Amino acid sequence: MRTHQRLRTGVSLAAFAIAALAAGTAAAQQDQPTSVDDIIVTANKREQSLQDVPSVVTAISEQLLTDAGVKDIKDLQILTPGLTVTSTSNEAITTARVRGVGTVGDNPGLESSVLVTIDGVYRPRNGVGFGDLGELERIEVLKGPQGTVFGKNASAGVINILTQRPSFTFGANAELTAGNYGAMGGSASVTGPIIGDQLAGRFYVARRTRDGFMDVSTGPGPRTLNEDNDQDFWTARGQLLWLPSDRLSARLIVDYSKREENCCAATQLFVGQAANSRAALINLVRPGSVDTVATPFDRQARSNRDTTQDIEDKGVSLQLDFDLTPNVSLTSITAARSWNIVSGQDSDFTSADLVYRPSDGSNFTDFKQFSQEVRLAGSSGPIDWLMGAFYAKEDLESGSALLYGSDYYAYFAGRVLSGVPALVGLTPGTIFQQGNGSRDAYDQSGETFAVFADINAALTSKLTLNIGARWTVDDKTLNARYNTTGASCDQGEARYATLAGLLGAATAQTIVGGLCLNSQNDDFDALGAFTQERSEDGVTGTLKLKYDFTEGAMGYVSYSRGFKAGGFNLDREQAIFITATGPNFTADPNTAFRGEYVDSFEAGMKLRLFDGAMSLNGAAFHQTYEDFQLNTFVGTAFIVETLPEVISKGFDLDMVWFPPVEGLSFQGGVTMAETTISNFTAADLLVPSRFNSLRRLPGAQLSFAPEWSASLATSYERSIGGGLKIRGNVSAKYMGDYNTGSDLHPSKFQKAYTLVNARIGFGAEDDRWSIEAWAQNLFDQDYLQVGFNGPFQVDENNDAISVYNAFLGAPRTYGVTLRSKF
Repeated sequence: MRTHQRLRTGVSLAAFAIAALAAGTAAAQQDQPTSVDDIIVTANKREQSLQDVPSVVTAISEQLLTDAGVKDIKDLQILTPGLTVTSTSNEAITTARVRGVGTVGDNPGLESSVLVTIDGVYRPRNGVGFGDLGELERIEVLKGPQGTVFGKNASAGVINILTQRPSFTFGANAELTAGNYGAMGGSASVTGPIIGDQLAGRFYVARRTRDGFMDVSTGPGPRTLNEDNDQDFWTARGQLLWLPSDRLSARLIVDYSKREENCCAATQLFVGQAANSRAALINLVRPGSVDTVATPFDRQARSNRDTTQDIEDKGVSLQLDFDLTPNVSLTSITAARSWNIVSGQDSDFTSADLVYRPSDGSNFTDFKQFSQEVRLAGSSGPIDWLMGAFYAKEDLESGSALLYGSDYYAYFAGRVLSGVPALVGLTPGTIFQQGNGSRDAYDQSGETFAVFADINAALTSKLTLNIGARWTVDDKTLNARYNTTGASCDQGEARYATLAGLLGAATAQTIVGGLCLNSQNDDFDALGAFTQERSEDGVTGTLKLKYDFTEGAMGYVSYSRGFKAGGFNLDREQAIFITATGPNFTADPNTAFRGEYVDSFEAGMKLRLFDGAMSLNGAAFHQTYEDFQLNTFVGTAFIVETLPEVISKGFDLDMVWFPPVEGLSFQGGVTMAETTISNFTAADLLVPSRFNSLRRLPGAQLSFAPEWSASLATSYERSIGGGLKIRGNVSAKYMGDYNTGSDLHPSKFQKAYTLVNARIGFGAEDDRWSIEAWAQNLFDQDYLQVGFNGPFQVDENNDAISVYNAFLGAPRTYGVTLRSKF
C-alpha cells in the first residue's frame, strides 16, 4: 500500500517539476558571497555585516548548504564547529548542543537550550524544528546565551534559519535524487509575480523516501518489517509577499509536512558476560534475542514490536514590516503552529517480548502554539535601538503507554524469583500479565510574556556600547492522570514479610523493587487527576563594548545572562521509604524542576583581511550555568535533576576565505570547549537518592561535550568552455572524544572521529541544468549518536550482568542529483 502511495506521489512530483520548468524563462541567479563584506546576518534581529557583530556567529550561505548536502539541522553539524545534533528513539527526539551545552530531548517536559527559529518563528523543542528546511537563504548559528532579543530558550545558543522569499522575477527549480539504500527524492519550486510589482508568490514541494539503515531480527513478532531507520516524508511550503507601498510589506507563509517512518531501533553496545547476565537470561527465555558479542556496527537490530512514527507538522505565519518614519520601523510576526507525533517502540530493544509502547495511538505528543512578537527599531544620531514585546501560548498534550509483553514474567522470574513463586503465590498470571502496565496522560499549558530592549550607542567614532535587557514571565500548568493495569507492586509489598523470612531482607527488597517499577505501581492512580503549577520570571540581558581599531579590525568584550524556564518531568517519579514492615514505594506528585541560568563572559576580535577576501574571527568565552537541567534514563524511567553548576570555557575561531583563485572558497573553524560539571553531593540534588545514578558526574566532562571540534568546507567552481562549468565541494567535521550518555558510563564513550561529505558536478554555466554525484559520510565512519542503559537490563553496580545499547550515526550514503533552474 505504502509502495503504491510513494510511486503515485513521486510521479505527481515529477509532473509538477516538469510543468514548472516548461513554463519558465531564465531567472536571475541568487548572488553568492564573493567577499566577507557580502555576509549579512540578523544576529540582533536587524541586518548587520557579520564583521560588525560583537558575538560569535557562524553564517552559512545557501550555496554552501547545498554543496554540503544540508537539508535539516542534523546535517548542519558538518559546517559548524561546536555544534552537535543527535536523535534517539525517534527522529522527533532531536537535541542540539552548542559548546557542549544542550538539553536531552527525550522528555517533552524539558525545553531546549539551543533555540531553533525559522523565519522569525520559534520552535518549542529542537525535535519540532527537525525536518526538511526547503529553499534556504542562509543559516546563522549564534553561540552562547542570546537571552535579550531571542528569549528564554536560548541559554546555549540559537540556530536562526532564513528561507528564500518570493521574488518578483519569475523562476523555477527542480531537483531529482537517487541514492543507495533505495533513496529516491525530489523537489520543485516556482516563484514570481502575481500582481505586478505588488504581490509575489513562492511554492515549494518535496518528497523523499529511503530504505532503512538497520536490519531487524523480529523474533516472535508481531512486527513483520525487517528493517528500520527508514525515511518517508513529504513537505510543502507556500508564501505570498505583498508590497502595497514602499513603506509596508507583508509576508505570509503556510507550510505542511508529513512523515510516516519506522525509527529508531538500537543495537547492543556492551553486554555483561557473567553466567547470570541479563542478556543470558533473556536469551534463555527467547534464544537469540540479544547480541551477546555486542557488535553494534553490523547494524543488526533486534525488535519484535513496531517502531512506527507518524509525524504531522503544519503552521502559518504573517510578518508585517512598516516604516513609520525614515528612521523608525515596526515589525510584527504572528504565528500559529501544530505538531503531532504518534509512535510505537520496542522498549527493551531485543527480539524478546518484554516491554513496548504500542503503536495504537495511545503513545503520542501533540504541540499547539501561538506566538506574537512586536518590535520597534530605529536610529537617532549615535543611537541605534530596538525594543519589543513577545507572547507565546503553548499547549502540550502527551500520552505515554508502557506495557509488558508475553516474555517479561519469565525474564523477571529467572532474574530474581528463582523458585520462589510457588512459595509465595507470585505465579504466572498473577504479576506482569501481558498487556498490563501504564497508560498515562499529560496536558500542559504554558504562557510566556516578555518585554525587551537593545541599544547600541556610539560613544566615539571607534567605541560602541551595546546594552540590552529582557524581562520574561513564564507560567505553566500541568494536568496529569496515571492509569496502571495489574497489581504487581501491591502483591510484592504484601508479600515482603514472607519473602524476608524465606530469603532475608536484602533479597526481599530486590524482589519487591522489581515488582514496584514505576509502570507497575498503582499508587500513582490514587493521585487521580492532579494539577501542578509553577510561575517564574527572569531578567536576562547583555552588556558589550566594541572597539574598531581600524577599518578591518574590531575587538569586543561582553557579558550576557541567559535563562531557560523550569518545568515538569512528564514521567512517573516515585519515592522509596524503608519501614519496619518493608519498603514502601510511594508516588511522588511533585515532578517540577527549577529554571536554568547562565552567566557568560566573552572577549573577541574580528579581522577583515586582504581587502575583504578573508575574515578571521576569534573569541574566548567563560560560561557558568546554575541549576543545569539534566534529563537521563536510568533503565526504568527518565529522571530530571538540576545540577548545581556546569562551566563551559574555551575559545572559538572562525574563518572565511575567498583566495585569488576565481571560484575557490574556504569556510571553517575550531571550537575548544572545556565543559565540566562542578563537584556536588547528594544533598545538592532535588532527590538525594538519585546520586548513585549520577555518581560519575561530579568534576567530570559533560556528556556530548568534546573538548575539540573543527570544520572545514572547500568549494570550487570554474568554467570548462562550451557553456559548461564544474563545481565541487568537500566538507569535513572533526569531533574529539566525548561520552554519549548522560550518566557518563564508560561503555557509552565515543572516540574522536572525522566525517567527510563530498560533491562533484557539472552543468550549464547559466545553471539551467546540472548533474552531481555526492556522498555523505564518505569514508563510512562508525560513530555513536547516543549510548543508553538497556531498559530493565542494567544493574548500576554490576556491569558484568548489565546490557547497554546505542543509537548509531548514519552510515555512508551516496547518489546522484539532477537539478534544473529556469
